[in-house]
Amino acid sequence: MTIRVVVVDDQAMVRAGFTAVLAAQSDIDVVGEAANGREGVRVCRDLRPDVVLMDVRMPEMDGLDAVRQLLNPPSGNTHCPKVLMLTTYDIDTYIYEALKAGASGFLLKDAPVTDLTRAVRVVAEGDALLSPSVTRRLITDFASAWPAPRADAGIRPGSLTPRETEILRLVARGQSNTEIARNLVVAEQTVKTHIGNIFAKLDLRDRAQAVIFAYESGLITPGNR
Repeated sequence: MTIRVVVVDDQAMVRAGFTAVLAAQSDIDVVGEAANGREGVRVCRDLRPDVVLMDVRMPEMDGLDAVRQLLNPPSGNTHCPKVLMLTTYDIDTYIYEALKAGASGFLLKDAPVTDLTRAVRVVAEGDALLSPSVTRRLITDFASAWPAPRADAGIRPGSLTPRETEILRLVARGQSNTEIARNLVVAEQTVKTHIGNIFAKLDLRDRAQAVIFAYESGLITPGNR
């Protein structure tokens, strides 16, 4: 399957560079470009890509507002692409808000070519581009900014099994599937199955949203990691 991509960045040279790299891949097709968030939303709604590379800081409309519009489409337009945010910082103050808005991951603009192509494939497959190390760093750096648990965000009674709840806690602590399997003495495929069930039951898009849900629901707190 060919992955359809749109590149949204206000720097023409950045767009050209990403486009050239991705167009050289047999399974990736760059179908469009945009120079700001507003144009990016329009292009994506017209072309319906699988993945959007979205710069964070742009004129007219920044990447955050663009992600919110793309992932909350108007009635009648149900297409929601996966969004990979582009940033010049390894820890950007926008990361938490972008994850809240539904972004599937982050990529540094100076990342190696292999990281770019892998990132596009990873988010296209429905996973989040947040490695355990990045998840741990996000938890550490943004724990103080996490909002208090919402009264309506608690895990629904009977929704998760005790084992699923345990695995969600471990995901939120930044553990990989391999680490979870080792800690619980189960097969890694079993962990993957449980995580898929957790996402389905809680209507979560990916691992990034699972971390946010665990904090907002009070399942995990900054002082209880």
